[in-house]
Amino acid sequence: MLPQENLQQFYSDKLSARPNGLDEITGHFNVFRIEECAAPGMPPFKYTRKDFYKLCLIRGRNRYHYADKSIELNGPTLIFFNPFVPYSWEPLEPDVSGYFCLFTKTFIDQNGGAQVTSLPMYEIGGKLAYQLGADEEEHVSYVFKRMFEEVQSDYALKNDLIRNYITELSHFALKAEPSETLYQHPDARSRLTTVFTALLERQFPVPAVSARFTMRYPKDFADQLAVHVNSLNRAVKEITGKTTSEFIAERIICEAKILLKYSDMNISEISFALGFDEPSHFNTVFKRIEKCSPSTYRAQKT
Repeated sequence: MLPQENLQQFYSDKLSARPNGLDEITGHFNVFRIEECAAPGMPPFKYTRKDFYKLCLIRGRNRYHYADKSIELNGPTLIFFNPFVPYSWEPLEPDVSGYFCLFTKTFIDQNGGAQVTSLPMYEIGGKLAYQLGADEEEHVSYVFKRMFEEVQSDYALKNDLIRNYITELSHFALKAEPSETLYQHPDARSRLTTVFTALLERQFPVPAVSARFTMRYPKDFADQLAVHVNSLNRAVKEITGKTTSEFIAERIICEAKILLKYSDMNISEISFALGFDEPSHFNTVFKRIEKCSPSTYRAQKT
C-alpha cells in the first residue's frame, strides 16, 4: 500500500513549518510559489497519495507520474491533483517557477463548493494537465496573485473569495485544450473506482427527509454497478487507500456537516435522512471521523 502524505507532513517536509488552522472545522487552504518548495537542497518529491487537493501553474519542462501514467509537460501548464490518485513530480530542467495552492475537501465543501470537485479534472481518470498560451498564462498568474492577496488579508469573507478563485481556474481549464503524452491508460480498477465515486456523489444532496439516503453499504453500490462487492472493495482500496465502507462513511459525514451547519433540521432528522436507524449510531460514526459529536460541531459553527 502506498503511503499517504497529510498536510502536517507536507509542511514539515517541504517548508519545515506548521501553520495555524490545519485542524479547524473550516478546513485549510494555502498558496505558494513553486520556487519555495523546489529550491536546491529541498527533499525530493515522493510518489505518494495526498489527503488534500492541489492546483498548480508550472513553467518549464517537467514530468509528472500519477496512478499508472506519466506525462511530460513543456511550457506553462495548469495541473489538478486529487487525494485519490498518488503522484510525484520530476523537474527536467533546473529553473522551475510557478504557483500552487492546496486545499482540503472540508474547505472547498463550504457554501456548496463540493460541486467544484465533481468537475472532470478532479475525478479519478480525469484530464489533469492543461497547456496554456501566453494570454491564458497571464490570466492564471493573475488569479494566483489574487489568492496570495486574500490569504494575507483580514477580509472576513476571504475564504469565499478564494473558493471562487478555485472555481474560476477549474472552469477556465475546461475551456482549454488538454495537453498530455500518455504512456498507459487507466486500468479497470481505476475506472470502477471512478464510476463508484460518481455514483456516490449523485446521492447528494438528500432533497428531503422523505427522500431518505439508502445506499449506505458497499453491496448497495456493487449491485448498482453490476459487479461483485469484493471486486469493488479491492478496486477502491487499491486506488484510494480506503475501504469502500470508509469512503461511503466519510462522504455521508461530509453531508451531515453541511446539514448541521446550514439546515434547521435537528440531529435526529439528519441522522434519519442520512440512513441511520438510530441517532446513537450516527453519533458514533460522526465522532469517529470528526473527533467530536454532531451537537458539538453544530455549536462550534453557530
